[in-house]
Amino acid sequence: MQKKLLNMLEKWYEENQHDKIVEAIEQLSKAERDYEIIGHYGRALNNLGRYHEALSQLCTVKKQGQQDADWHWRVGYAYFYIQEWQEALAAFEKAKELQFDTRTEEYIVACQNIIEKSVEALDDIKLLPFHERDFSQFWKKSDYADKNYVEVSPTTDMIASIEEELGYKLPADYIWFMQQQNGGIPINTCFPTFMPTSWAEDHVAITGIMGIGREKTYSLCGSLGSSFMLEEWGYPNIGVVIADCPSAGHDVIMLDYRACGAAGEPAVVHVDQEADYYITFLAPNFATFIAGLVNEEVFDTSEQDKLDDLDMVKHVPFSPLLQSLCEKAGEGNRMEAVIRGICTQIVEDKGYFALHADELSMLMYDIQFWLYTAANSKVTQAQYLADYENIIALAQGFSTGGYAPDFVSSWLNERIQQGEIVSQEGILSFTADKVTNLHAQMLNEELKPFSWLEHDSGNISLLLEVGIYKQELFKTRADEGFQGNGYDWCSLADVYLQEKLPELEGIVRFDPEADMFCAYADKKDALLRFAVGFKQACENDELIHDLFSRAILD
Repeated sequence: MQKKLLNMLEKWYEENQHDKIVEAIEQLSKAERDYEIIGHYGRALNNLGRYHEALSQLCTVKKQGQQDADWHWRVGYAYFYIQEWQEALAAFEKAKELQFDTRTEEYIVACQNIIEKSVEALDDIKLLPFHERDFSQFWKKSDYADKNYVEVSPTTDMIASIEEELGYKLPADYIWFMQQQNGGIPINTCFPTFMPTSWAEDHVAITGIMGIGREKTYSLCGSLGSSFMLEEWGYPNIGVVIADCPSAGHDVIMLDYRACGAAGEPAVVHVDQEADYYITFLAPNFATFIAGLVNEEVFDTSEQDKLDDLDMVKHVPFSPLLQSLCEKAGEGNRMEAVIRGICTQIVEDKGYFALHADELSMLMYDIQFWLYTAANSKVTQAQYLADYENIIALAQGFSTGGYAPDFVSSWLNERIQQGEIVSQEGILSFTADKVTNLHAQMLNEELKPFSWLEHDSGNISLLLEVGIYKQELFKTRADEGFQGNGYDWCSLADVYLQEKLPELEGIVRFDPEADMFCAYADKKDALLRFAVGFKQACENDELIHDLFSRAILD
């Protein structure tokens, strides 16, 4: 019986059904609740946010838990979320001493940082009290803020009415602050964190601060205010949502009354809907939160993020699914080069790797669908949408790291409405014309900045407007007279043809001008081999410099 119960408790834990664990254990007599059962009980209570109860239960087996890392972890976790930082730190340090764990180490660092910052914040408030600070430059002026956030100054009756509706007494500093300006969008929108969140490794961001009222959309009791977030988005009933975030509902900032009661001084926390409503402590009170807001420029990592994403799309291995799809499509290496080239351009354009509704993103949606349907028979819409995230979106390595399902669904529905994707008894596929056009698009992207032209006469040309590509290569021999004009490109292309594709000499010919490089042939396959190979060589710095070393000035 005991083993069966423990297995069930563990199963419920893995399924996040912590309420079932508590209910089952509370049906046992106290005599039936041994050390292991109490451990499950305390863990479940912690996961339900009932930290004081968790501590009470865990303390009943304190003697047995002294050499158990899990017991100290659970105690530390409870203390952490009732904001007893010293006690939490001591418990986590003991858990680490008994059994090292990276998550425990993260909480230890968080406790140490919070303790340090709390002392600094207290000293800061003592030096300059909250009500004596200059907030004249705090708010951003905008019509949007006026329309959606800023309420008239709250009266005593309005404050009492809002508190009654919310079920919590608002902090005195919050009320005072709203009496200066009742809601709005601050200039400084970021708050440092000691632990990573879904938004960033070291901070959270807010969109605006809710005022005391009901009239504006983003007021405490407005249409998208605190009650809406709790009732419609399922946020935990631990207090009051006071700030929305850029994620449009997927995380919020709340006043947390768990440790102080509905009439006490609440802490300020970040609640992360994307991480099962995970709660991250931010500040011990509202005043400290407002004083601690900093400008987004402090956390601007866009330049490094772009470099990291460029390195990723150029070099990191594809997911097993994407790799197999490329191989099944034939010419796996070439297909990989096409995808990497398009995704590199996406990062160059946006500064990061993400697929949205822009032209290149739509092309990547097309390519993924074509590869998937070419490799799998009888693909349904449900099957494709289920497998989509494993191709790039949420894959390991080469990945956008996330995606908006609505973008993919919208793309798919749009292609169906346009007649480019057909459905026969629920089985989806591109039309033949769409596949032909898609191959032409991929070729154009693959060869950029070269242009591929097919003439009515049957001849095919590869053109390059000089001066826009690889100019740094020609500068290495500028003292010899190389300028990077069409004739210089012809000299380079001639070396490539002689050394890499000698069988195509006389078939692929060149007709350069000062401002234009031109290669042409009357055999499409021959020119395509040259074009693809030459472009790939140009992208290989070591190879193209080696070839250029033997180019002869015309």
